[in-house]
Amino acid sequence: MSLAQLESLLQRLTDQLAGALRAEPFDLRPGHRVGAELVANHIASAEGLGRTVEVVQLRLVRDLGLVADEVEDRMARLLAAVATGYARALRDRTLDEQESIRRAVMVARSQAERALRASEARFRHQATHDSLTELPNRVLFTERLAAALNEPGRGAERVGLCLMDLDRFKAVNDSLGHQTGDQLLTTVAGRLRRALDGHLVARIGGDEFVVLVERTAGTADVVAIADTVLAAVREPALVDGHELSVTASVGVVEQQVAGTTSGDLMRAADATLRWAKAAGGARWEVYDADRNRRERARYALSAAIPAALERGEFYLEYQPLTSLRDGRLLGVEALVRWRHPELGVLRPDSFIGLAEETGLIVPLGGWVLAEACREAERWSGRGAPAPFVSVNLAVRQVHRPDLVQEVRALLNRTGLPPERLQLEITESTMMSTTEEPVKALRILADLGVRIAIDDFGTGYSNLAYLRDLPVTELKVAGEFVAGLRAATAEPARRTDERILASLVSLAHALDLTVTAEGVETAGQAERLRAIGCDAGQGWHFGRPAPAERILERIG
Repeated sequence: MSLAQLESLLQRLTDQLAGALRAEPFDLRPGHRVGAELVANHIASAEGLGRTVEVVQLRLVRDLGLVADEVEDRMARLLAAVATGYARALRDRTLDEQESIRRAVMVARSQAERALRASEARFRHQATHDSLTELPNRVLFTERLAAALNEPGRGAERVGLCLMDLDRFKAVNDSLGHQTGDQLLTTVAGRLRRALDGHLVARIGGDEFVVLVERTAGTADVVAIADTVLAAVREPALVDGHELSVTASVGVVEQQVAGTTSGDLMRAADATLRWAKAAGGARWEVYDADRNRRERARYALSAAIPAALERGEFYLEYQPLTSLRDGRLLGVEALVRWRHPELGVLRPDSFIGLAEETGLIVPLGGWVLAEACREAERWSGRGAPAPFVSVNLAVRQVHRPDLVQEVRALLNRTGLPPERLQLEITESTMMSTTEEPVKALRILADLGVRIAIDDFGTGYSNLAYLRDLPVTELKVAGEFVAGLRAATAEPARRTDERILASLVSLAHALDLTVTAEGVETAGQAERLRAIGCDAGQGWHFGRPAPAERILERIG
């Protein structure tokens, strides 16, 4: 209130008390009303009642011109009435406020409980469903799959999965943005939901979806579902103004319920999806337990390579490279072997491919190079000229920036002359090399290291690029030599012989020596000698043998 409003209020209340003091018959109710009205108008501080009593007792009687003894009784009772009304009003206001607070608390609690229930419900329209596509998510799918496998009496029944992944979906996100990618996922999800009504379709992450086929009569049932999935995805989609044509890869798994688990099915589906992807996509593949066992064995083998290197399980054997002119031992090719503690001796074709896929070819190839240089140095000073040692380099090794430093360090450490080291590189490696690897090979060639092209004739067979590369030798693939085995003049044999003669002639024109691989008979060796081939390698000249056998042959 403003000051004027406050004065008006107090004047009115004063008039009421003055009237009550003079009224006949005397009435206490105006006192009650005054006390209550003071509280109602928030004049309820600790000093409010005391100041009121002071004003009434000391000033009101004087202002009215009344004698004290005339109103003493009335004054006391009126003041008591004011105090009573004041106290009641305070009590009532306190109770009202407490009730309001109680009601507010109840309302807030009720609202909080409703909000909590709604939140829990949303946590449950979020814990079991994908927020983007509104399909069931991995959690709900896993629950349904577990229920399907653990339901009593279903052991003899069969269950199937179709695990789907969009092909090259990353390209959509990278080129058109994640918003377009999300819209595409939503479109695909809607198609799958409509096309596979009656089956659980879930999005389990990224662009990966899965279909649960709870009761199947065989693999054909699940394959039919996979065909439906591929057809639904393959239809062009108009997304954010872009017409997108996408394909999918599907891994199909169908097994008897008894003896399988959710984890087994998902691992099988993952492996099968990888097969479909590796085959080019836009297709389905059916799980093959034998293939999966082979791949797991390959993985276990590749994972064991680092420890096998540390334990010294690898060793080298050497196959002679023999002159076709005089039978002299020119060199040997180092071939790595693995003395596996469980599988026995493994040949390179069992593990070299794995090492190349995983990058382990770098430490393994480094060990082969170092061991070959160390053992070859021991062949010096045995009377006859010591042969060179030829070591295969993988693509990753050729592309290493420290290849030159590694070879230099090995030659310095072992004392092997550079001209007694030959590095074999495949045609495809040479064709794909960039400027830096070519520079490294030139530096090594300038040091005196021999550079050979291995399996020549099975790749690009491009002699033009040999003119600009530091190559000293071509090793012709054994496929051509195999055609020389027959003594008859069959057309195929004559064709192989003409090819070999042409390769030898062109190689010699480029000042390269030629070694024929896979020579197994004396007849093949004679024909190669007749067409001018420089050297041969194969069982006819000797099988791979330990370094000690090479020492014996040199002696």
